[in-house]
Amino acid sequence: MRFPSPLVRGRLIRRYKRFLADVLLDSGEEVTAHVANSGAMLGTSTPGMEVWLSPAANPARKLAWNWELCRVDGALIGVNTAWPNLIAAEAVAAGAIPELAGYATIRREVKYGRNSRIDLLLEASGRAPCYVEVKNVHLKRGDWAEFPDAVTVRGAKHLVELRDMVAEGHRAVMLYLVQREDCAGFRPAADIDPTYAAGLQTAMADGVEAICYTCRMSVEGITVGGALPVATPRAVAEA
Repeated sequence: MRFPSPLVRGRLIRRYKRFLADVLLDSGEEVTAHVANSGAMLGTSTPGMEVWLSPAANPARKLAWNWELCRVDGALIGVNTAWPNLIAAEAVAAGAIPELAGYATIRREVKYGRNSRIDLLLEASGRAPCYVEVKNVHLKRGDWAEFPDAVTVRGAKHLVELRDMVAEGHRAVMLYLVQREDCAGFRPAADIDPTYAAGLQTAMADGVEAICYTCRMSVEGITVGGALPVATPRAVAEA
């Protein structure tokens, strides 16, 4: 995925009301950017940090900027949760995620379950359909990438629906996409959302697959990188 327009650098003044951030651009102009991220953004919204914005596609939009990246300890981190589905779809089409290779078609945002839409539906003749839910990850604690960074009722619902797909004879995959390159493994943030961690443990026990990939980050674009080991929720609870 390449950013449609060149990014502009600045310094974060503050993030507020979840979807707003004031930024001082390198030009000296102060702007308000849209934040496409409903999470807590722990460790990625510290005032004074380097951030990168993209201009809005619609010049008439009220907020003329989107917050795309920040830099923490020298590493670029993606904070825009609108991109992971596209990044994942491009990676699957290119064969960059071996666990999801071999499907003839990729469809996005297909209705399924209880009034939901699956992020990716992979299909091929002679194979069970594969339902792929994509989650953006940017939280890092220690060497671990973790999800979620805030309680997610919606995320827990998706785990139940993936379990239902397995029960119907389909394949279901939880794909965690880490928009950073400085993590050694993935685990659920059980202290932040124990319900989600428990739901993931149950889902995996019932046949839902959990895989995790990093992203290669640059101010030009974002692509899928290498796989990260996934610590089971039970192992995290017992650690």
